[in-house]
Amino acid sequence: MEITLMQPAGLVVSPAFSHVAVVPAGASTIYVGGQNGIDENGSVVSADAAEQSLRAVENARTALAAVGASLDDVISWTVLIHQDADLRAAYGAVASTLAREGAPPLVTAAIVAGLGVPGALIEVAAVAAVMLG
Repeated sequence: MEITLMQPAGLVVSPAFSHVAVVPAGASTIYVGGQNGIDENGSVVSADAAEQSLRAVENARTALAAVGASLDDVISWTVLIHQDADLRAAYGAVASTLAREGAPPLVTAAIVAGLGVPGALIEVAAVAAVMLG
C-alpha cells in the first residue's frame, strides 16, 4: 500500500494541487500546526510577504524534520494570507521549494483580515503522511 494523491477526472487538473489524498492503514499521519514567518525567538522576520513565506515553509520543514518527515511527505497544505500581503510575491517565493515529483499535495488557501501573530502576513499548516516500516 502507498499514500495516493489524486486528480480525478471531472475536476480541474493543476500542477499546483491535487484534490484527494488516501492514507492507508499502516501509515503515520503528522500534523503541523500553523507556522508564520517568525524566527526562533518569535519575531516576524520581515515585513515582506516573500520573506515571511520562505520562513513559514522553513519552519514547517523544521517541524517535519523533528519527526523524521520532509516537505515531500506533505499531503495537504492550509495557507492563510493576510489581505494586505502580496500574494504573487508570497507564492512565488516558495513555489520552487514546494515543487516535487509526482502528484502535488492538496492545498486550501484563504485571504484573511488578520492572523494571530502581529505583523504576520502568512500562516501555513500541513498534514504529512509516511509509511511505516
